[in-house]
Amino acid sequence: MNLYESFLTALDSLRANKLRALLTMLGVIIGVAAVIALLSVGNGVNRFVTSEIQAIGTNLISISTDNDVTGGAPALSMSDVEALSDPLNAPAVAQVAATISGNREVLYEGTTYRTSVSGVMANHFEVNALTPAFGDLLTPNDLDIQARVAVLGWTAADELFEDTYPVGQEVRINGVAYEVVGVLEEKGGFTGGDSTVFIPLTTAQTRLFPTRTRGGERAVGNIIAQATTEDVVDAAVEQITLTLREQHEIIYAADDDFQIFSQTDLLETFGAITASFTVFLGAIAGISLLVGGIGIMNIMLVSVTERTREIGIRKAVGALQRDILIQFLIESLVLSLLGGLLGIALGISIAMIVDRFQADFSPVVDLPTIVLATGFAGAVGLIFGIYPAWRAARLRPIEALRYE
Repeated sequence: MNLYESFLTALDSLRANKLRALLTMLGVIIGVAAVIALLSVGNGVNRFVTSEIQAIGTNLISISTDNDVTGGAPALSMSDVEALSDPLNAPAVAQVAATISGNREVLYEGTTYRTSVSGVMANHFEVNALTPAFGDLLTPNDLDIQARVAVLGWTAADELFEDTYPVGQEVRINGVAYEVVGVLEEKGGFTGGDSTVFIPLTTAQTRLFPTRTRGGERAVGNIIAQATTEDVVDAAVEQITLTLREQHEIIYAADDDFQIFSQTDLLETFGAITASFTVFLGAIAGISLLVGGIGIMNIMLVSVTERTREIGIRKAVGALQRDILIQFLIESLVLSLLGGLLGIALGISIAMIVDRFQADFSPVVDLPTIVLATGFAGAVGLIFGIYPAWRAARLRPIEALRYE
């Protein structure tokens, strides 16, 4: 018997027991659907995080205090910003922006909104690719005179003002009035600062966050440096490191009281996290496939028992052990692959449903995911079909013919 005839025989056997075949395939169907649905969600999260980070530029470098070294005391100040802004110290750095932030209650008339309030420099919005929806942004003069003005993120404006036009209105932070001069466009995700209230850095340092470094300077919480191009990010990181060590009189790298993290590092970190997350989801879904494989092996053993006389007759007329082995292996594979095809359709349907009801990211069903799920289903059918096929092939013709 050739492979084609074995395939037709397998289909005939499945058609003869349609309900049993469908119930047997159910484990594989659910397993493949789970693999595709969960991996597509993992791929979607990965793509979403990557696009969010890339949206604000992959040439940004974040500098913060290493609290493990300083014991929680701030280490960065405006003198560090000025040193990094000097092209003689860091020629690969285009712009430098400092921030200091914390959670505060922001009030407008009877509405209270607790959110992040960030003191920023005037170039913060350009560096982080933030644009106004209406109104203006902060200016260098606002920092020079420590103006009590604020720019609201889109969500913050919506929470505080609802249907009222916010520009020109006053909000209160720590009991002090700030005039709203602008509202930022909605960015979405976790990088846009939609819920943040931005005020001049100098105002924040004097009124909200009067912390100082060990040297007595007014502290900043974070410094964002923008490399001139993506290609020189590594050079910029090295120049920043050397400049800050000189500023802080640090000789050994182990004594660095600052941390430097580039967007490239962030992409790699999130990529590793989401990859692990995706593998974890796939492993969970793979358990369903294993359960489905056990079901296939069970029903194939039942099929061998039911068709014992048929096997004896075939052997009596000249069928070899390998013919019987191949026939039952193909039947197991067909059962598994048909379940796999139905599982693919179900998995894609689930991904489409998630896409419809999930606004933040879209599940990504790609060809490698489908190939992986199908290959896994085929492997399950092959592995769990070997023992029943081997039992069928080992039956002795005389004993098989005597079977009632």
